[in-house]
Amino acid sequence: MNPGTEAQTEGLPESLAELVEDFQAVPATDRLQLLLEFSRQLPELPERYGEHPEALEQVVECQSPLFLTVEWENQTETGTDDTPVRLFFSAPPEAPTTRGFASILHEGLDGLSAAQIRDLPADLTERFALTELVSPLRMRGMSAMLERIRRQVGQLRRA
Repeated sequence: MNPGTEAQTEGLPESLAELVEDFQAVPATDRLQLLLEFSRQLPELPERYGEHPEALEQVVECQSPLFLTVEWENQTETGTDDTPVRLFFSAPPEAPTTRGFASILHEGLDGLSAAQIRDLPADLTERFALTELVSPLRMRGMSAMLERIRRQVGQLRRA
């Protein structure tokens, strides 16, 4: 790991630090291919959400339709700051950039505690070194996904 990458991963949970390292380790010309690979890895929604799409929140800042929701890992308990959070996304296959962003956030955040998600740095989405490769409007969509996740986690804590 080079010193620049180390600064970008400092203080991040291990799952996110590894993703940031992966994106920064490949040449800029290959990062979009990596993003495309992530788009193919976005998990399908559980059946309970497929039957109730109104349970998902739309992220209107995304250029393609993207919906998400969060819940406690164990749905039968009231969570605390230490309770793991599960994330669920829905994005159409014909929106690979949006799906890629959602998949990155899913892989990096799913299973983290509420406190870890709350304490993520504001510039997290910029650390993936994609800002020079995709439009600012698309990056705004990824940032909006992260903010919705953080807000929903905060709402879980108050529920």
